[in-house]
Amino acid sequence: MNGRRAGGILMTAAGLALAACAPAAQNGDTVTPPAVVPAPASIEASGAAPFRLADETGVTGDRDAAAVLSALVEARTGLALDGRTGIDLRIETGGAPESYRIAVDGAAPTRPEAPGGAPAVPGAGLGTVVVTGADAAGLFYGVQTLGQLIAKTGDGWTIPAVEIEDAPRFTYRGVMLDVARHFHGVDTVKAYIDRAAGLKLNALHLHLSDDQAWRLQLASRPELTAKTADNAIGGDRGGFFTKADYADIVAHASARHMIVVPEFDTPGHTHAVGLAYPGLAEAPVVTEQIAANGDELPLAGVPYQGLAVGFSSLKIHDEATYDFLADVFGELAGMTPGPYLHVGGDEAHGTDPDDFALFMSRVTRIVADLGKTPVAWHEAGSSSGLAPDTIGQYWGFVAPTDGMDVTARAFVENGAQLILSPADAVYLDMKYSADAPLGLTWANGPTSVERAYAWEPSAVIPGVSDDDILGVEAPMWTETVRDLSDIDEMAFPRIAAAAEAAWSPATGRSDLRTWGSFRARVGALGPLWTSLGIGFHASDEIPWAAE
Repeated sequence: MNGRRAGGILMTAAGLALAACAPAAQNGDTVTPPAVVPAPASIEASGAAPFRLADETGVTGDRDAAAVLSALVEARTGLALDGRTGIDLRIETGGAPESYRIAVDGAAPTRPEAPGGAPAVPGAGLGTVVVTGADAAGLFYGVQTLGQLIAKTGDGWTIPAVEIEDAPRFTYRGVMLDVARHFHGVDTVKAYIDRAAGLKLNALHLHLSDDQAWRLQLASRPELTAKTADNAIGGDRGGFFTKADYADIVAHASARHMIVVPEFDTPGHTHAVGLAYPGLAEAPVVTEQIAANGDELPLAGVPYQGLAVGFSSLKIHDEATYDFLADVFGELAGMTPGPYLHVGGDEAHGTDPDDFALFMSRVTRIVADLGKTPVAWHEAGSSSGLAPDTIGQYWGFVAPTDGMDVTARAFVENGAQLILSPADAVYLDMKYSADAPLGLTWANGPTSVERAYAWEPSAVIPGVSDDDILGVEAPMWTETVRDLSDIDEMAFPRIAAAAEAAWSPATGRSDLRTWGSFRARVGALGPLWTSLGIGFHASDEIPWAAE
């Protein structure tokens, strides 16, 4: 799948990597960008010979990073890296958080022997690769970059002689997985964590509740899963996470330097809450739009399996609602080591605007009192009483409509920050093209790979600069997404565009931050993704490499 390209254009991965690292004088205007995604802050080719991976190649230094690299290299090349020397993985504190350096020298000179006959420098004369992280996360990301640089050269494998210095642009670099519309089990979530971490993403936002079902078992409110978790859109298979499942996911993410940001969506998207605890939810508000779209109509007390949104609401003026919120968010806070809890707040069309503002004030303060930082979708910016540190998540378009920029900017005016998730750029559940079998089109029509790339975070909300942006998140809603193969198809390669927006220098500040550079670099990753079992969408916008 990764070898086809519209128009018959085919490029070898080895050719990409070697051309990228040859001196400019040898390649003129045809120098190919290095196959690193997201684009690093700085990369320079030394002009030396590449480092050759061989049976005698080994890894020294940090054991955790060595295990990650060994697994990555074995998946890519089949080599075990069980030799003694060659690649050194280090942590040296003092640099920017999550930063790293890579120095590859394929022809290191032999050094004088130290007393006793041992080489003064491990691996001297065999070439060296040194990856240095400012912290464990930085070293992990350096290892991911190193894995991307590996190229097949003839019958062997090489790493081009380069020097890289890199650090992230934004602190928060996330993906969201909706497990409420269609349930995705622990193994699928772990696989998505692995894929996202390989692109230097560091937050997994789990959408754990919606009108269809509640997906996390809670001791304080057991009926939530007992009475709703069997449901899903279209009558498909349901499911839920036990507390042990959730802890397993959190630990898996942590080992890959990711936090989990759990979301219980409130006060809308709560039809399932009404199934479990009828006294907490209002009757569905069926608007003319919902009635006219031909979808299933929501009915109180009946599981909902359709696609409509905006019809449900918790009871805003009943204190039992806030007892419920204290229970579920309190238990969730105790299960979640990360700093954020997401309270939802989107598409609450069934809630009076004044009631919505009151509710968002109370729910964000409940979360803040638990010692967590609340996160809410941008509509919550209409409430003047939000807990002061509440983070806003903007899901409007790259060119804001309907005053969405005003409510988003309100979080910044309140002294907090924004996570940017413009739907017509980074919603990974949008169709690639109008005739694609998976996905939706409501976000300004289909989202091509180029459109997913062609936006600049600091240009979305007028008056909001880099300092006001916590980061970027690419959501995957799952109305049409049923399994890991669907996730891979919809996410890759567009997730790489979101990762570059979150990690790399701003557009205009790096020669690599162009669509032309990105498509070449992503195309070179096709063989790596294939070796890792990622069933990516072979978009004809990308010149996919072949080996």
